[in-house]
Amino acid sequence: MMNRMTPTSLRRGSIANFRHRVAHWLAGWWHLVHLGALLLVLALSPSSYRRADRVVMWRHVYLDTAPILPGFMVLTAMVSLVLIRIVVVTASSYGLSQYALEMVVRVLVLELIPLTATLYAALRCTVPNGAEIAALRAAGTLPVRRPLDVVALRREVLPRVVSGVLAVLTLAVLSCFAALVIAYLLVYGFTPWAFAGYTRTVGKVFDPAVSLIFALKTLFFALAVALIPVATALDERSRPRTRTSDELRGLMRMALVILLIEAASLVGNYH
Repeated sequence: MMNRMTPTSLRRGSIANFRHRVAHWLAGWWHLVHLGALLLVLALSPSSYRRADRVVMWRHVYLDTAPILPGFMVLTAMVSLVLIRIVVVTASSYGLSQYALEMVVRVLVLELIPLTATLYAALRCTVPNGAEIAALRAAGTLPVRRPLDVVALRREVLPRVVSGVLAVLTLAVLSCFAALVIAYLLVYGFTPWAFAGYTRTVGKVFDPAVSLIFALKTLFFALAVALIPVATALDERSRPRTRTSDELRGLMRMALVILLIEAASLVGNYH
């Protein structure tokens, strides 16, 4: 006679399955925090910057930033040119020219460019770095065990995470500066006499609180997109047959962290 699942057993099974999923979710976040703490200690350790290690790290920094920087700067300049022109013309048509420049700085420089730089660096730099770590792990070059091998972390993981962070920061800072220059030229033209008023307007936007939030947001963006793909690749619960789903889970986790950081910055800037 076949056994049939009773409603009570089905309910218990669903509760157990829910608990397992929650425990798996929490374990993934704990692995991310633990790996981030280990890499922070290694980044602050002088032994991580011996000559051979410095050469490897600077090679990763150059390869992760230099090839993508020109294309992103051109893309940012073109988008900034179009958006600034639209905002300036629209504000002039409604008699709000005095607010156009401040709106450009707030929307473009404070919000859009850091987020765009983060996503661009994630697509071109940090996600491929996570794939490289996964390939090293699959080949046995980077074994996953507890505790994690400090030498392997220093040699293979730390340079990729540092290069990802620096790539995001470099793209964001340089593209924000380029957007400010383009905004000045479009609003005032090629004249140096409006520079004092322009700096006052920009300084009014970038007060100490907003500047601190902007710096922290960009830094946390960089840490999130540099660390999460690598942490997903190093998760010891990941198996080759589930690698695609694990990578998708890592991307969802990265998107969630970016969304939370952006929401927190919006609350801090405009609440």
